[in-house]
Order: sequence, then C-alpha cells, then structure tokens
Amino acid sequence: MFKTYVSWALMASTLLVSGLLAGCAGPKTLYQWESYQPEVYEYFKGEEPKEAQAEALERDLQKIKSTGKTPPPGYHAHLGLLYLSMGKDDQMVQQFRTEKTLFPESTPYMDFLLKNAKTGDTQ
Repeated sequence: MFKTYVSWALMASTLLVSGLLAGCAGPKTLYQWESYQPEVYEYFKGEEPKEAQAEALERDLQKIKSTGKTPPPGYHAHLGLLYLSMGKDDQMVQQFRTEKTLFPESTPYMDFLLKNAKTGDTQ
C-alpha cells in the first residue's frame, strides 16, 4: 500500500512539475503585431500625420522581418491605404500585392481597392 501511495505521489508531482514548466513557456503567437493596432487607432482618430504612421509601420515591418515573423492580416493593406492617401501609388500597389500574397483570402478586397485607386474612386 505504501508503494502504491509513493507511486501515485511521484506521478502526481511529475504531472504538476510538467504542467508548471509548460505554462512558463508561454503561447507562441502566429503574427508579430508591434505597433500595428495603436497605429490603426491613430488613423481613425485622425490626429497623427499619415506620414508618421507609415514611417512607424515601415520601421516595425523591418523589426518583424528581422525576427522571421509575419505581420498580421491587414498590415500591408493598411500601409497601402496610408500610401494611397499620401499619393504614393507605386508603394500602395506594392503593399496591396504583398497583402494578397500573404493572405490570399484578401484578394477580392485588394483587387477592389486597386481597381478603385486606378480610377480615382477611393477617398
């Protein structure tokens, strides 16, 4: 009976230690966000110049690339919209195409934005 108790206690403590160690590792995120969410918020508030927002997102994009991570969905699309509003059409097209490549499900929307940007219908 004592052996059964020791065996059970050893197994329980092993499971407890394993659980604690697994919890310390923390979750791995699929995307690296950097300042994307605060920049989108600033975009909608309209208080920060679009040039400053684009610079911050480009700077963060370099950080993301240097770590081998992926920016979240919408990152390149948002950057493309910033470039569109600044009249930087070549950079806008590049960002929309990158968004389509990374996230194929965005293709219809990116195509819509590209078509409307070329015809001058976007605001």
